[in-house]
Amino acid sequence: MSDSFKIGGRQPSYGERMTPRLDALGIVAADMAASLAFYRLLGLAVPAEADTAPHAETTLPGGLRVLFDTEETVRSFDPDWTGPQGGDRVGLAFRCDSPAEVDAVYDTLIAAGHRGHLEPWDAFWGQRYAVVLDPDGCGVSLFADRDAV
Repeated sequence: MSDSFKIGGRQPSYGERMTPRLDALGIVAADMAASLAFYRLLGLAVPAEADTAPHAETTLPGGLRVLFDTEETVRSFDPDWTGPQGGDRVGLAFRCDSPAEVDAVYDTLIAAGHRGHLEPWDAFWGQRYAVVLDPDGCGVSLFADRDAV
């Protein structure tokens, strides 16, 4: 038996519920400037000087942070890291104010040279939906409720 009960104050016991909370979402970028340019088109406020930095971040209005790291930065603490192969494991989805905005944002991203994956369509679940690939090939969804004005 452990003497941990003798330590002053109440300590969490095994099996007790923890309270972690999602604080940040990390994106690994092969080309920091290209990735930041893409996400700026989606409204993320990242300063221009971050284009040449090994790490950048921005805080969204609700407090969630979006972190960007170069592949070299990730390999500096995880030398065996390799980029994902195959499909996306985590998806980013940006809500638009209207179906027309889904189309407009999609068109803006395509006009800026980014690759479309799924052109805007009216999804059976009641949304206008589209998917564009970021510079590293990750799918980024754009959506709005079809009945939004």
